[in-house]
Amino acid sequence: MPLVAHSALPTFDRLRQEGQTVLSEDYAFHQDIRELHIGFLNMMPDAAMEATERQFFRLVGASNHIAQFHIHPFTLDTLPRGEKAQAHIARHYDTFANLQEQGLDALIITGANPSQARLEDELFWDGLCEVAAWAQQNVTSTLCSCLASHALVQHLWGIRRRPLGFKRWGVYDHVVTSPAHPLVNDLNTRFDVPHSRFNQVDRADLESVGVQVLAESAEGGVHLAVSPDLFRMVFMQGHPEYDQISLLKEYRRETQRWFSGVRDDYPPFPENYLRPKAKAILSEYRLELTAAKRLGQPLPDFPEKLLLTMVNNTWRDTAKVFYSNWIGKVYQITNNDRRKPFMDWVNPDDPLGLRGQG
Repeated sequence: MPLVAHSALPTFDRLRQEGQTVLSEDYAFHQDIRELHIGFLNMMPDAAMEATERQFFRLVGASNHIAQFHIHPFTLDTLPRGEKAQAHIARHYDTFANLQEQGLDALIITGANPSQARLEDELFWDGLCEVAAWAQQNVTSTLCSCLASHALVQHLWGIRRRPLGFKRWGVYDHVVTSPAHPLVNDLNTRFDVPHSRFNQVDRADLESVGVQVLAESAEGGVHLAVSPDLFRMVFMQGHPEYDQISLLKEYRRETQRWFSGVRDDYPPFPENYLRPKAKAILSEYRLELTAAKRLGQPLPDFPEKLLLTMVNNTWRDTAKVFYSNWIGKVYQITNNDRRKPFMDWVNPDDPLGLRGQG
């Protein structure tokens, strides 16, 4: 399903440079191929906003070649933004009000950086709940990432996430737990997914309200689950959209936070991610940082280029299969009129016709 560059969003050019198929709007207009319109609620902070666009757009665009994708990024006015990010949003992002009027076939909601102990106290809370309420009535399926999943299972069913007391951080082995569900069709029975969070929602809490778990990890907990109707809301606690170096960049940020005194302890390595040689290089870097901090010297350069060949992406193929499954099911049952969520024959309470199956 090729992406359509229906705006001047720089992410489209970056994806073309990576070899991704991105059609011009004029070229797409002359093709007799079905369009799918996907909303993209980006709640990530300024520094991660454009990288998050690329990560999700890349997976959607690589899923398959059935349709043309028009992805419509938007955000929430209540989120604090700097001048550069505000300019990017003003130039390239749509508004929720406009998307409500035009309609969407599917919706992706990113995570966000939490700043409050209670999710209902976050600046994004009211806006996120408003978007979710509209999507439940008007969008075929909504895919929620990490903190968005935590917020919406609380909003919908009163389930509060559980603090872990530490950061779940690394790449974890997962198993498919509901192999008959079409969203996990053709996924490896064991596969990797990165996680990065301090809280989680547990299987027992989700199942108590009818949410079905599709994949989980003995270490990382539940990764993938669906709402009781088995499709309208898709919840992820992991980050299959992450790039190969996302965890490495996150580790670099944490070492910088330690160096500047923002965090007290030196960050541990992300689990199951770094090779022994990479760990050795980063252990030497820690000695450099410690000495520079003690002597009041500038921050030493992080050895990122040296480490790029020492980290692997062991989750991308599985992520592509999942996104292909999700988009494929949306394509099959969404209405040709993007303002309506389903074809006339679809039961909104059981859109995939799965609930009667034993």
